[in-house]
Amino acid sequence: MIILAATPIGNLGDASRRLIEVLENAEVVAAEDTRTTQRLLQALQIENRPRLIALHDHNEKHKAAELAELAEQQDVVVVSDAGMPAVSDPGYGLVAAAVERGVTVTAIPGPSAVLMALAISGMPTDRFTFEGFLPRKPGERRQTLRMLASEPRTMVFFESPARLASALADIGAAFGDDRRIAVCRELTKFYEEVRRGTASELVEWAEQGVKGEIVIVVSGAAAAAVSAEDALAQVQALVASGTRLKDATAEVAAATGLSSRDLYQAALAAR
Repeated sequence: MIILAATPIGNLGDASRRLIEVLENAEVVAAEDTRTTQRLLQALQIENRPRLIALHDHNEKHKAAELAELAEQQDVVVVSDAGMPAVSDPGYGLVAAAVERGVTVTAIPGPSAVLMALAISGMPTDRFTFEGFLPRKPGERRQTLRMLASEPRTMVFFESPARLASALADIGAAFGDDRRIAVCRELTKFYEEVRRGTASELVEWAEQGVKGEIVIVVSGAAAAAVSAEDALAQVQALVASGTRLKDATAEVAAATGLSSRDLYQAALAAR
C-alpha cells in the first residue's frame, strides 16, 4: 500500500495523531528530503527510525516503479517537505505507477496551504482552480496569465518570494488592476500574514522585500454581460444541436446569469 501522508506546513501542532501513529510504525518512508524528514521525526518525538528513501523531482521517474513494486509487499509512507505529497510536490509519478500495478493508494489528510489560503482569502470558495507555481521565465508567465484572464473561478498560485513583485505586476497587466488579490505568507507559522488589495497596491508592498512561503489567491473574471437576444440565440443553437430545450435554457442561464424561466418562455415564443 502507498500511504500519502500530509505533514505540517509550518506549525508542528498541526501534525495529526494518525500521522504520528503511522510514522511511529512505518518501515519504509519515501521522502522528498530525507534530512527534513529526519528532523520532523525528531521534532515529533518519534523514536522509530524507518528506512528512508529519497523521492524527489530529479529521481521520481525511475524510482516510481521500484517503490510501487515494494508497496506490493509492504506499506510505503510518502511524505514531502510540507503539506500533501503529489500536490506541487513529488508523489504523482509514484501514485500513477502504483495505480497501474493495482497497488492500493490512500492518504492521511492534513494541512494544505492551498485550501487554507483559499479559505482565509475572503474570495468565493465554491469553485476554484489551483495553478501551482507560475512559470519562472517572464515571457512564459505572462503567456500563462493571459490564458487565464477569462477564468471565472477563484485562482490559487504558489510563488517564490524573489519573484512575487514581478508576478503580481504581470497578474495586474493580464487581469486588470481591479481584480481582488490576497497574498498569504508563512501560513500557520509565527509570522503568518495576509495582504489584500489590487495588483498595483501589492506590488508596492512586495517590492520592499518579502520572505517565506507564498500563496497568491486571485478573484475570477466577472461574467461578461450578455443580452437577452444573444442568450436566446445560444439556446436556439444548443437546441439545434440536439440539446433538450429545458437543458439548453438551464445551461445558458447558468453561464449568463439570466433567468432560465424567461429564456425558456422566449424560446417557446420564438418557435
